[in-house]
Formats: sequence, structure tokens, C-alpha cells
Amino acid sequence: MQNSDGESMKNIMPQEYKTKDLGESAALICKSARLLRLERQFDFFWFVFSDKKFCQKITDDYWYGELLVNAKSYQNALRTLKDRLFAQNQ
Repeated sequence: MQNSDGESMKNIMPQEYKTKDLGESAALICKSARLLRLERQFDFFWFVFSDKKFCQKITDDYWYGELLVNAKSYQNALRTLKDRLFAQNQ
């Protein structure tokens, strides 16, 4: 499928964002980033999110110490991610 400029619609879709960091992933979830899946690579997992541009902004704020999230939501996101990781290892 192509848009009016002749570009593939596939290229217009937001790219995926990947991280190995559990804390960063929890922060992304708290800010409503959509976790698409976990990808196993050797002995670790990648957390794969939709909308790379959105996730990159949140990640920058997270690493600069400027991201504010609800503490309870963050703890719940960490617990959920850990549960998913442990389920993948079984």
C-alpha cells in the first residue's frame, strides 16, 4: 500500500523501540508505552515497545532523572514485567 507521495505505508508506521533495562521498561509502561513482546537473545530478553519516537522521549527523561511517575504504578509495572520474564523462562 502506498501513500499519495508513493511511499510505502509500512515505512510511515512508528518503529519499534527495544531495551534490555527492566527499570526503563517499567517507566515506559507507566507512561502508557505499549509493550509488544519480549524477544529472547541468548541469555537475556529485549523488551519491545511500539512507537520509537514516543519511547525515546520518555527514556531520555528517565535517564536524565527528569521523569515523574506514580510510585505504585512503577512498582506494579516492575512486578508485571518480572512475572512475564519468569513465565518466558519456563
